[in-house]
Amino acid sequence: MTQSNVVFNNRYILFISFISAMGGYLFGFDFAVIAGALPFLREQFAFNEYWEGFATASLALGCVAGCLFAGSFSDKYGRRPGLMVAAFIFFISSLGMAFSHNRDLFIFGRFIAGIGVGMASMLSPLYIAEIAPPGTRGRMVAVNQLTIVTGILVTNLVNYYLRNSGPDAWRWMVGLGAVPSGIFLLGVAFLPESPRWLLKEGRDDKASGVLSKIGNQTFVDETVNNIKSSLKGVTVKFSYSAVFKKAVLPAVIVGIGLAVFQQFCGINVVFNFTTTIFESVGFSTDDQLKQTVFIGIVNLLFTVLAMWQVDKMGRKPLMIFGCLALATLYIVSGYLLQTKSPLAAWPLLAAIGVYAMTIGPVTWVLISEIFPNHIRGAATSVAVISLWLAYALLVFTFPIIASKLGAYTPFYIYAGICVLGFLFVKIKVKETKGQTLEELESNFIAH
Repeated sequence: MTQSNVVFNNRYILFISFISAMGGYLFGFDFAVIAGALPFLREQFAFNEYWEGFATASLALGCVAGCLFAGSFSDKYGRRPGLMVAAFIFFISSLGMAFSHNRDLFIFGRFIAGIGVGMASMLSPLYIAEIAPPGTRGRMVAVNQLTIVTGILVTNLVNYYLRNSGPDAWRWMVGLGAVPSGIFLLGVAFLPESPRWLLKEGRDDKASGVLSKIGNQTFVDETVNNIKSSLKGVTVKFSYSAVFKKAVLPAVIVGIGLAVFQQFCGINVVFNFTTTIFESVGFSTDDQLKQTVFIGIVNLLFTVLAMWQVDKMGRKPLMIFGCLALATLYIVSGYLLQTKSPLAAWPLLAAIGVYAMTIGPVTWVLISEIFPNHIRGAATSVAVISLWLAYALLVFTFPIIASKLGAYTPFYIYAGICVLGFLFVKIKVKETKGQTLEELESNFIAH
């Protein structure tokens, strides 16, 4: 695209990116709320390590169902209706968990919440990538990660504030999710439909209308021509089988590999099991919840740094740095946890910062970029389903391994996985910064 002749309406781009990224905030809420609720749920519903792992993992199982539904739904009806459905599910599930009176109802409510999380985790970055110009796409998709970590921080602060409000504190923790869910539902009403989806459906005039709000006529003409060229001669019907055809398989393998690694790198056990990890080195319940707040602050600050760097340094250098730095910090953390040293808090906080600046946001950026237009919905769905299945396995196994072998053992395992992740990124991942989605097709498909 000839950037010198293109003028963008950056204020409008940022506005629609933040609204669609509200799905990320709710993702962060449901992701983080369990860390504060677990000490109370252990008392309320007599959770052992298996039920603790399953209650945490039930969100991911719902996410898989949400991704399966979001892929076909958003390709048939549009990205915007998909985001509206996700917002409604968030709202209902928050109230359902808050009023649950036994273990099974709570876990079912968390599973339903996962459906909303799964839909939003796929649709929010996908929508932003299809709206944003190539020069700012990495930063705009990283807005989604920013709202995720903001959701985590705010939720951790609320959890800490509610810690002394009695045995039913967990009901307030999960129930307050209805507030941002309602705001998100109202906000989606102001979003335009994705121009790439509109062109795929043959609604050229509406697509041009949306693009004209984003940039000038030069941008509109060039974007429409590029998208139409990329769709020429290909089927645009949603199909999971099309994702595994030889021509697009290289991109799909990279997408699935990145998604699975983002979870198996292990950082999410620090988010979800903060209380379990720090209990193992003698922290009180109050100090455990205080650590969740510190984790949220570090996570937010370094995500902002990632937004600044992702379109400057590029995706691949950030990913490589993240892999190697995490491997080192996990070895240090594992040793300090093994010796029951409170100093373990410091390398774990550093690991959060590294992840937030590299693997966390950059994985979502790459998944939103690397798939061809005609299979983007289905391929993104497959990658994000893989991510959530990996997350379910990660959080289900951590409390069991920690109970049997000590909370330090998993971190040695995650260090080894990060070394394998470094090799995967080094060999398989190509740089994507500054290129249009259409230009990227030739980089990741087989010829």
